[in-house]
Amino acid sequence: MPAHGTAAADGDEKAPSSPPGTPEPPDGLRSPDGLRSPDGFLSLDELMPWSVRPLRTGRAWVSGPDPVALRARWERLAAAGPAEQERLFAPTRSRTPHTSVAALPGRSAGTGRFARTPGPCPDPVRILHGPYDEQWLLPDHRLIDAARPELWRVADGRQLFAVEHSAAPGDSGPALSVTALLPDGHSPAGRPGRIRPLYRRPGGAEPNLAPGLPELLRRRLGGAADPDAFTPEAVLAWVLAAARPAANGPRVPLPADAEVWSSGVALGRELTRLQLRGSRGGERPRLPGGRRPYVRAALPARPTELVHDAGDEALIVGDGRISPVPAAAWEFTVGGVRVLELWFGRRAAAATGRGPDGAAPDGLDAVGARGWPREWTSELLELITVLALLDATAGARKELWAALDTGPLIAPAELRAAGVLPVQPSARRPASVLGHQEEGPEGQFALL
Repeated sequence: MPAHGTAAADGDEKAPSSPPGTPEPPDGLRSPDGLRSPDGFLSLDELMPWSVRPLRTGRAWVSGPDPVALRARWERLAAAGPAEQERLFAPTRSRTPHTSVAALPGRSAGTGRFARTPGPCPDPVRILHGPYDEQWLLPDHRLIDAARPELWRVADGRQLFAVEHSAAPGDSGPALSVTALLPDGHSPAGRPGRIRPLYRRPGGAEPNLAPGLPELLRRRLGGAADPDAFTPEAVLAWVLAAARPAANGPRVPLPADAEVWSSGVALGRELTRLQLRGSRGGERPRLPGGRRPYVRAALPARPTELVHDAGDEALIVGDGRISPVPAAAWEFTVGGVRVLELWFGRRAAAATGRGPDGAAPDGLDAVGARGWPREWTSELLELITVLALLDATAGARKELWAALDTGPLIAPAELRAAGVLPVQPSARRPASVLGHQEEGPEGQFALL
């Protein structure tokens, strides 16, 4: 099977025959051509049934890489006259300066019409803007077309979010991202990824897993040495390591071998550690052997070009220079797009007050540009490190996938017989938040 598993999963091409001596797949896991069938894998919808669509801001200026610019945009909008405010706001059918909406859960921004009472600028919040790009968002519901309040209700110090990627041939990383930040689900190319919280309630309560799944795994794979091998975090780690991209969303095999489960969970925990970047008290990612990337020549205030010198392992940022930058970090792709190029392009545009797509300045996108702040250089160095280390897990991921291609799996039929599947419709809906008041439009309160 190819390294990324797309041929067998999607049926786009015929995978090579299994080598002699390959164990026979269990009944129900064999396709007509004799290869392991994707029918033996579980869809992510079956394992983590509650998912939320990506955020839809409706206007680009409410988010970006620079929180200082976001504050400047707010102040400009709040101080504008009626006609100018209408233009700057960029109205849609969902939001205009005259829309009153409920507050975002856990936020104290206004609920009355912005045109009448804008109020003080809310503190920008850190979000994950697509895979591996940490940005900022103005958390005011009056400015966001579809903020997905159900995600804000469960975002806390225990929550982790899994975000699907759009699959593309040759992608370097896993089929999913994981983050402790609120993700917007943006995809650099193709289908936006759905967002799957690990927990359905705040405080790490009610895992968003098929009911009975951890218990079944513990019964079947109880020989795993790790006593925490079947916690919700361990199941999420397995999903991150084992998920394979497919046209209709990632698919995940479940092994019937305790050692394979243990190795997959360990790999998934490493993937999680790298992507959390030291949050939750973890260790910040570092390249081995003291190969930490450094700024060798200062980056310009408004760089416009990014080039990788493979021979010198250097990243050329305008007149600036960073090294060492492994080729693996430069070539790391998601959705067929180089992550470093996309990350740089967004900031190069913001540094000059241009739109996220590099379009000519218009409206609030041009407000607050202040060149290339020092924080972006630090973030770039960290991103280089994370991408290089994620690429270094490719060998372990291929080994895991090879073990899953030849070893026994827990068949979907077994999950159905145990009552784990099919998942009840209630597990696909947000959990009720009883006894919690949230401010509704124009300051009214509702009991949820």
